[in-house]
Amino acid sequence: MAFSGKRIGEVIESSTTQFTAECIEREGVPPFGSLVVAVSDYEVYGLVFEVRTVSVDPGRRPMAYGKTEEELMMEQPQIFELLRTEFQAVICGYRDREGVRQALPPTPPRIHSFVYPCDLEGVREFTSSFDFLRMLFSSYLRIPIDELIIASLRNAYLARDGDPSYLIKAGKELSKLLGDDYERLNSIFRRIGR
Repeated sequence: MAFSGKRIGEVIESSTTQFTAECIEREGVPPFGSLVVAVSDYEVYGLVFEVRTVSVDPGRRPMAYGKTEEELMMEQPQIFELLRTEFQAVICGYRDREGVRQALPPTPPRIHSFVYPCDLEGVREFTSSFDFLRMLFSSYLRIPIDELIIASLRNAYLARDGDPSYLIKAGKELSKLLGDDYERLNSIFRRIGR
């Protein structure tokens, strides 16, 4: 198992390459670039690339009240009952009997599967190989790929207590994937360090 703690979401949309989950709690939103696990037929790994809060009624948009969140909670707490927060994750691997695979799973997570944050050990295990980077670069999805790579590599680096050798290995892999695009590679690594 690559996860621990309480569930943070429930899958409400699923496809071969990505899934959308609704957050269980308003405060339980996973950060951009974090590794999450949807538990279904397989443990399906995904990198969070979008978080959004929307109205539960698609025909009604939330409106501005000119008050702080705390004031609204005191005066009109029902407003928050009319909102839902969901996140999307690009699928970048799964776990089967053989172990972790950085490939698309045979089946996507099922609707109503629960989603958990990946624990530090799970992040280290999953990011020990860099095949997920190739998957991200070859993705046809409209996602901010460079930003997602920066966030995911920063998380993997921090999960290793800031071990610089991890970033050196990641840099070698990225240089192979980016070929002659040194400016893009430099931009990615400058922003990982911030």
